[in-house]
Amino acid sequence: MATPEKTRRPDALTMEVLELIGDVVARFYEDYEDAAAEHALTGAQARLLSLLSLEPLPMRKLAQKLKCEPSNVTGIVDRLESRGLVERRAAPADRRVKVAAVTEEGRRVARELREGLRFAREPLAGLSEGERLALRDLLRRMVGAAA
Repeated sequence: MATPEKTRRPDALTMEVLELIGDVVARFYEDYEDAAAEHALTGAQARLLSLLSLEPLPMRKLAQKLKCEPSNVTGIVDRLESRGLVERRAAPADRRVKVAAVTEEGRRVARELREGLRFAREPLAGLSEGERLALRDLLRRMVGAAA
């Protein structure tokens, strides 16, 4: 009797790819923590700042994206706000709702954080544009399949 697809053991190639993805993730987070530390930020503060550099977000949405409790996000925003990197504003659609938004200084720090990710930048620069496009497309497929 055939083994159902979900319970079948992964083949050696799949296991090797999983190990490599794990190595990439670990090295990315290590590099991210180092870049954050250069700005006297924790990894969580740096991630929140990076999210806010894309768009202002309410605390609850930030908590969902960071996969943590809203009370934790409040503390992180408080610390970033005290450094002038983020500010709280009324949401345009509902003035009763507060959103966290990055300041110009916060946007500068977020940009420097991205630019400081040496592990992510250096190996990718060694790939051709076609290879980077193929990698991007494969990663999008993986992320889309997981959603």
